[in-house]
Amino acid sequence: MPPDAEAVPSYPRPGLADDVVVYCDVPGAFERIRARFPSLDIVDISSGLPPGKRGDVLFGGWSAHSVGAMDTGVHWVQFMGTGLDGVPQAVKEAPLLTTARGSSAVAISEYVLATMGAFSRNFPQSWLREPPEYWFAQPATPLAGATLGLFGFGGIAQRLACLALALDMSVMALRRQALPSPLEGVVMAASLADLVSVADHLVLAAPATDATRHVFNDESLALCKPGVHLVNIARGALVDHDALRRALDNGTIARASLDVTEPEPLPAGHWLYEHPKVFLTPHASWAGPPAFEASTDLFCDNLVRYLRGELLHGVVGSDGY
Repeated sequence: MPPDAEAVPSYPRPGLADDVVVYCDVPGAFERIRARFPSLDIVDISSGLPPGKRGDVLFGGWSAHSVGAMDTGVHWVQFMGTGLDGVPQAVKEAPLLTTARGSSAVAISEYVLATMGAFSRNFPQSWLREPPEYWFAQPATPLAGATLGLFGFGGIAQRLACLALALDMSVMALRRQALPSPLEGVVMAASLADLVSVADHLVLAAPATDATRHVFNDESLALCKPGVHLVNIARGALVDHDALRRALDNGTIARASLDVTEPEPLPAGHWLYEHPKVFLTPHASWAGPPAFEASTDLFCDNLVRYLRGELLHGVVGSDGY
């Protein structure tokens, strides 16, 4: 049994499946769900709610239509993504919440791999626009033999760890609970200090919670191995950006590859746009049709379990994750 699986409450049960109404508030997912469950009442609410109709299950969670759906009797909400920051409180109060943990692991792990390769080869600075002084010389620090530090060790981080191990990198991870690694070859760190002191590439892959807000601040960044490459594909709130700027300027951090920031969208004129050691993308590491399809398929798999009264994957715990 997955560690995050929990029992579905006593609703519904086999024999009631035909009565379940499923609201879909994820653009592009409606037809995929309806094809999987032709006998269920699947309702596309991305353009609005049907008047006077009961709803039992919601796939979505962020829009005003999802908020309105909560007044129709929705019992279970499945989110398309993994984080709950930005989700309206009314939706969070549903009796049962699940997330699409792991659905974007392939896309995001490949994004991180690309940023690490760019850092190790000093791209894009070393791309040529004119003849260089020395033709055969180019700075490089191979990924093989480097240490990947993972702050958080869920599906995304585990996928990335597999890729890194295949490249002959060393991998160390820190997770919320003191559990052994599910992957052979990954060393579990005892503390944040142990993790950051050895990482050549430090990847943030943990949820945004009260415990992780600004966990990377002046104190923790000062413990980092000098010249580290910091990659944040989690949430901007994990990093104190003022502290990050100081660490970049004093050389503790050689490069910051950021797919997430605080706030989002980042306003015009923000220093992160201009800093020469910062490489930004617009919270897009997960993007692409496979990500939508994967999260929709995960919901469909969970819906099968729900209709059977079985355990669901990705159940949100008391800590909001």
